[in-house]
Amino acid sequence: MTTLTATIDNAKTGYQDFSIGSFTFRRNEYFAYVDYPDGEYVMPIDAFLKALMRDIAWGFFYGTVNFDEVFGTTNHYGNVDLFIGATNEEYVNNGKDFMENFPSEELMEVFQAILSDWTIEGFDPFAAPQETGTAWGPKNGNNDEAISRTRQVAQRMIGMPGDTEIRSDETGYTVNRHFKDVDQSQPKVYAEPGFEDQIHGFNLWAHLSRSDVTWNPSIVSICKQSLLCPTTEEYILPVEHGNDRVEWFLQVSDEIVWDIKDGKSSKPRASLIMRAGDVACMPADIRHQGFSPKRSMLIVWENGSPEIMEKIKNGTVPRVGVEF
Repeated sequence: MTTLTATIDNAKTGYQDFSIGSFTFRRNEYFAYVDYPDGEYVMPIDAFLKALMRDIAWGFFYGTVNFDEVFGTTNHYGNVDLFIGATNEEYVNNGKDFMENFPSEELMEVFQAILSDWTIEGFDPFAAPQETGTAWGPKNGNNDEAISRTRQVAQRMIGMPGDTEIRSDETGYTVNRHFKDVDQSQPKVYAEPGFEDQIHGFNLWAHLSRSDVTWNPSIVSICKQSLLCPTTEEYILPVEHGNDRVEWFLQVSDEIVWDIKDGKSSKPRASLIMRAGDVACMPADIRHQGFSPKRSMLIVWENGSPEIMEKIKNGTVPRVGVEF
């Protein structure tokens, strides 16, 4: 049974150290340190916390969440690999890679404790840079309210009776500064008597214009095994996502530049510019990181098939969207 330990060993900064298995996590005013049997790895603390926030919010997500080119997690749906250099060819070739597997709930407990202690007052790792404070400096309170946000997950379509509410002034969501020109009117739906709880429509663009987080796909509709997961993006995706299944991207507004690398080696493979109306298929053997100069709207179309887990395990999951 893996145990979580936490100690305060730096009276000047006041942050706790955390350990799980062979890994120890430390921070000071500027950096996060990951100690493992082969050495020490260092990341800027703001980059580390922004990536950690997504890994927690996504429940380790589909496949691999690379905090950068070296450190990250791979989800096996019930257990998770925590690694240094496992998806970096140079680390692997030089024998500097290290990996340890943990039950998902145990690693999640440690990650949540780190995020809570290391996120100081005023810093929101879920928000765009202009909408948050600094992550740097000695221990100063916390921002548990911000980091405890949960992904918006519909069971069919948001706004349907008994399902997730649409973002609005009434629910406490204001229109983002970059989306002041988005029409906020809602469609009028006239359903035949008896079908009122089955027919529904809403203004998706208005809903997205009120998102208070970036790079965090919400699920706004589910149709059988098809998940529609739109999100708003600004600045840089804090992780390099190595998906274990095909993903479809639909660019709704503005522009995102995608840096595409090989999933296993981290070697560059492509650079993709998506503008409003563009559609792209992200293969299941790559890792991608986005750069959005202005807050933009993106729809991520996910495969929620329960059969896909077994295909991932036995290596039969399709790597591309279609073969010609």
